[in-house]
Amino acid sequence: MPFSNEPQLALLPETFTYPFCYQPDPWAKQAAIELQQWLSLHTPDAQQHEGKMYGVLVVKSQRGELGYLCAYSGATIALSDLKETFNKHFVPNIFEGFSQDSDFSTHQAIINQINAEIEALSSCQTLVDLQEEVATLKRQAEKAISLKQQAMVEQKKQRKITRHAISEQLSTWTETHDPDTFAHAKALSISLSRESVTHKKALQALKTYWQQKIAALSEQVTEKLDVISVLKKRRKKLSNKLQKQLFQQYQLRNINGEVKGVLELFAENNQGKPPAGTGDCAAPKLLQYAFSQQLIPICFTEFWWGKSHPSEIRKHGYYYPACQGKCGPILPHMLQGLAVDINPLLTNPAEQLSLEIVYHDQHLVVVNKPAGLLSVPGKNIEDSVETRIKTKFPHAQGKLIVHRLDMATSGLLVLALSERAHKSIQQQFIEKKVEKRYIALVDGVIAEESGNINLPLILDINDRPRQKVCVEHGKFAKTTWHVIERLNDKTLLQLYPITGRTHQLRVHCAHPDGLNTPITGDGLYGTLADRLHLHAETLSFNHPITKEPLSFHIQVNF
Repeated sequence: MPFSNEPQLALLPETFTYPFCYQPDPWAKQAAIELQQWLSLHTPDAQQHEGKMYGVLVVKSQRGELGYLCAYSGATIALSDLKETFNKHFVPNIFEGFSQDSDFSTHQAIINQINAEIEALSSCQTLVDLQEEVATLKRQAEKAISLKQQAMVEQKKQRKITRHAISEQLSTWTETHDPDTFAHAKALSISLSRESVTHKKALQALKTYWQQKIAALSEQVTEKLDVISVLKKRRKKLSNKLQKQLFQQYQLRNINGEVKGVLELFAENNQGKPPAGTGDCAAPKLLQYAFSQQLIPICFTEFWWGKSHPSEIRKHGYYYPACQGKCGPILPHMLQGLAVDINPLLTNPAEQLSLEIVYHDQHLVVVNKPAGLLSVPGKNIEDSVETRIKTKFPHAQGKLIVHRLDMATSGLLVLALSERAHKSIQQQFIEKKVEKRYIALVDGVIAEESGNINLPLILDINDRPRQKVCVEHGKFAKTTWHVIERLNDKTLLQLYPITGRTHQLRVHCAHPDGLNTPITGDGLYGTLADRLHLHAETLSFNHPITKEPLSFHIQVNF
């Protein structure tokens, strides 16, 4: 597709976009703007519906003509009435699907039938009633047994009182002094012992009664659940077979003409089974089509269009890198033969940055970490706060790191220089006795003055290291915030993390159910800038040995 308006640039980029971490090239941006204009015309209410990722690939023909290709992520477009229009504007899928009379379609129909059976059996009123009845019996059993145990406790107290009285009598009497009274006391003592045994047996009998009653009903539930379990196992086996058959159709090219399948590429990278939808993202679709048409890729970008999924953070019109989970194992193969930008994650941006020591004694050290320096060694970069402190304080013993700051975050960090200090400071973090305050500049105007954010977080396994909100499986995460000042179209905030989850402040700021405003410079959840505008400004805790209160403050520098 030719450009409507070419960027006013003399030169094209010499290397292709590194797809997993980049700032869009002006040529790619122009292509994206033109696609966004087209989308605005054909989907004017896009922000009211769940969106998707779109991609543009600037290409050059063998004759030197410039243009761009468009793609959307996913195998299908939800807007059925626009399907024909979209098909003309976007590159085709790498694999368009099996025919209706294929074995795949036949087995897919079987899976659909199994799904219907599972749904019908799971929602069957008989099963629901049985499960409710079992739950009711368990509550009744718990109550009956609890009442019996309480009664036994009181009876035991009474027996203890009676035994004490008998003991006093027997200590002052002998059998020769008062044979009848002595015999009565002995008989009563024996009776009390027998009563204790009887009550214990009665409790056990009561437990057995309820166990048998619940077991009889539970067996009926189990029989029905076993049928569902068998169906689920059959469905899983069929699904795995179909998934493998489907992925075998995804044979991916590169500019050298080399072809490798998705399954082969994931195996080479020790990634196991590909996630559903692998090969249907915008980037592989664009490259596959370009290579099939002998077009030369120049640069690339992706952007989100529409409403974000509730668990993820995607902003309408924002640019994003390719995903790691689905595209990570396959794009390196597809880019072989192209000159590609250096992976910025392999370059240490903090190599020339100094690490300021704010305070230290024989037990601990507090530093002002610059943005760009890792807290601990990474997969590709060894340089970090930890390695530098180990070098500067060779006498340090045990673990140094007590807490961390993201690589892109600047500010205060405390490290332990002894095992005793580490244990004490770590315990203060666990008990939430450490006070931390962050300063953040966000890309928008916050109307309220303060508030709390409670959004549970979990790793997005298909797009590491991004985190996402997950009510069901996420870890509890809470942040308190206050507005400092509003600066044109931005807001300066104080952030207080009550918990310390990975990317907590970044996600809580950017998520629609949080502040819905990403931190300036956040390339993961917003838009890249010169740096992430997040700074750990204050840190307060008790000295691990002297217990003296310590408080540190480093003024923000953005």
